[in-house]
Amino acid sequence: MGVISSYRLRLQRKRWLIRAFRKRRELRAVTDRTGAIRPDAVLAFTTLRNECKRLPYFFRYYRALGIDHFLMVDNGSDDGTREYLEKQPDVSLWSSTKSYKRSRFGVDWLNWLQRKYAHGHWSLVVDVDEFFIYPFCDTRNIKALTDWLDASSIKSFAAMLVDMYPRGPIDAQPYRAGQDPFEIASWFDSGNYMISRNHAFGNLWIQGGPRMRAFFADRPERAPALNKIPLVKWDRSYVYVSSTHMLLPRGLNLVYDEWGGEKASGCLLHAKFLDTFTDKAAEELSRRQHYANSHEYRAYHARLQDRPDLWNKWSEQYINWRQLEIMGLMSKGNWA
Repeated sequence: MGVISSYRLRLQRKRWLIRAFRKRRELRAVTDRTGAIRPDAVLAFTTLRNECKRLPYFFRYYRALGIDHFLMVDNGSDDGTREYLEKQPDVSLWSSTKSYKRSRFGVDWLNWLQRKYAHGHWSLVVDVDEFFIYPFCDTRNIKALTDWLDASSIKSFAAMLVDMYPRGPIDAQPYRAGQDPFEIASWFDSGNYMISRNHAFGNLWIQGGPRMRAFFADRPERAPALNKIPLVKWDRSYVYVSSTHMLLPRGLNLVYDEWGGEKASGCLLHAKFLDTFTDKAAEELSRRQHYANSHEYRAYHARLQDRPDLWNKWSEQYINWRQLEIMGLMSKGNWA
């Protein structure tokens, strides 16, 4: 990459850092327990709205995985989400009623919180419907992974988003609060993915899976991106640029080996497609707070009227992380 391009990226990073600093004024501390964060703590960061039903399992999963503290931004929930989060002993909570869209879909808020609280920590950024898996996650907690990454001088860890879905209509089985969502949404696409490289930022761009074939078949280039870099050894000079799809400095995005996938990587099992999704899609469409005039939620809302069944004869039922490694969706790399 040329000197001019490197200079432009440095300027862009400075711009995002300044923007995050300014956006801090949109956050109001509700419950601040950050004083309890230990130097070796692994932190999780989340922005959410009206997700009370999903939170019991979210916490059960990530506490078992080894997350020490959760730093969360509630964006105007009215379903009891904020009240539930206030009671959690390992949660620091901020609220904002400002525009999700104008915060770059929560990125500015989390960039600020990571700058202030995550410096020197491993930081995991996930939505409440995303469940991080990595090699050996069934026997080794997340600290084993971060210890290995530290020993290997690796600062960022990629995870491909894998959309999970039920067999039959999405709304056929009701989801209960606290339930493992993958008891219902246990299927995924083993193939049907397109990969290209973003030359400006150095990251891979992945699209495909059930969302592309069911909701964006006529315009596959507009299907949501599935490439994410959710786990980073954070430094206060880092910023996320677009969700967790890419970061600056640019070197943090070089997480895949194009010629064989030998670098270790994980997956984010995405439990979006439950019976709650129809109402969620309608709410988000009416709020118009998502990317590109909410075109993604427009596609969801239109298709959901037909009660689609995302399952097809090429669907695979999820077993464990080793299955995903065999299919090439993640890799243990040199970690043994």
